[in-house]
Amino acid sequence: MNGTFVGMPAFPKAAHEAVNNPTLRGNLRHATHTIRAKRATAVTELPDWAQLREAGKQIKDHTLRHLDRYLLQLEASVTAAGGTVHWATDAEEANRIVTDLVKATGETEVVKVKSMATQETGLNEALEAEGIRAYETDLAELIVQLGNDRPSHILVPAIHRNRTEIRDIFHREMHAWGRPAPDGLTDTPAELAEAARLHLREKFLRAKVGISGANFMVADTGTLVVVESEGNGRMCLTLPDTLISVVGIEKTIPTWHDLEVFLQTLPRSSTAERMNPYTSTWTGTTDTDGPHTFHLVLLDNGRTDTLADQVGRQALRCIRCSACLNVCPVYERAGGHAYGSVYPGPIGAILSPQLRGTTSDIDTSLPYASSLCGACYDVCPVAIDIPEVLVHLRERVVEGGEAVRDGNKVVLKPAKGHAAERAAMRAARWAFSRPAALRTGQRLVSRSRRLHPRTLPGPGKAWSGTRDLPAVPAEPFRDWWQRTGGGKGDVK
Repeated sequence: MNGTFVGMPAFPKAAHEAVNNPTLRGNLRHATHTIRAKRATAVTELPDWAQLREAGKQIKDHTLRHLDRYLLQLEASVTAAGGTVHWATDAEEANRIVTDLVKATGETEVVKVKSMATQETGLNEALEAEGIRAYETDLAELIVQLGNDRPSHILVPAIHRNRTEIRDIFHREMHAWGRPAPDGLTDTPAELAEAARLHLREKFLRAKVGISGANFMVADTGTLVVVESEGNGRMCLTLPDTLISVVGIEKTIPTWHDLEVFLQTLPRSSTAERMNPYTSTWTGTTDTDGPHTFHLVLLDNGRTDTLADQVGRQALRCIRCSACLNVCPVYERAGGHAYGSVYPGPIGAILSPQLRGTTSDIDTSLPYASSLCGACYDVCPVAIDIPEVLVHLRERVVEGGEAVRDGNKVVLKPAKGHAAERAAMRAARWAFSRPAALRTGQRLVSRSRRLHPRTLPGPGKAWSGTRDLPAVPAEPFRDWWQRTGGGKGDVK
């Protein structure tokens, strides 16, 4: 299996294959149910959870409205603390910046903290093309890398693997990446963790360059924050001589005071812990502690375009907790790989099409990868209304996903392949704006209801292939209302 998402099929096809894999479904069901139950308990411990959630939303919205100002403040703060800031418009530019920085050190190996931004840009593949080997040090990311696999979850990238599969991957692949797995390794969690610890320790002690992302960037001090549970991040952030952090511009927050809110909501929403076992913060460089050289690469890669969408921009509030994945009935059955992105689940269904554009088959299918049940919104610690954005993106897909200039106006370019849906929506608009025509149509449908099929022909067959058409009542609601005396006169 290729380690990237390039060439992945659209969601319906990928999901169809996934739901027919009983091992995958069993792994996902067990893991997501366990995490969601623990999260629910952790959240109920805080009597002011609703207020914290609203505070997180307000902080993020305020920052996004003034992101230009806070990014300049962040740059000035990082520079004053001894760091160097680089700006990357897209993934290609970010990869080129990081690759050049590593090559300038003369090193051919780097250790990495778990970073979704570098997965988004495909940094590991870019480094490999230049003869530089990147070692993932998060346990789950290590499993994914050794298995030549793809991450399938924001918090637990190897959630689709069970313990037996992990043991087999360690036995088969670990020796090619460094210290081999111990003889007689079993699938008990303690032994698997110890095998990974021994394998990674030599890399931590040898590496001269570390690469990280960040959960938050504090604008007024230039401080970056990484929260994690294993300690691998602390090793990557402190032992190398050079540290390079690649971070999306939306991870900025104004002050340390704002950080207090997220350090309560993030761990409870992600790992169901009161606080993360390791919360690492660093501000530039010092002569006596940590890396001697620090570079911060600020990544746009579609975020500015997303910010311009008044409905869709709320996706940029995301703090990558993964709570929405763990309650989503679609994710539980289809798994993360079906989303064709480093960002799976409900948040991926609204974030990926905005970052990449609704032009490819997979990105036009993602807004439909949901039942719109709303469970994702209920658990989101920054109150992202994912169902609202999904419906908004469905409209964009139908009307045309690409914005083009027509004279002095910006319009949506008509999308291909949705002519029938657009025609149906226009017909519905015509009927609903003409009460007499709507009334006549309703009566005709009621009187001919015995002739209606239970499934639709032609293009509608896909919709009715898994559900029956709703039964048509014997009379329209308008007629029933008048006949029973429920209203005076006609229903307008």
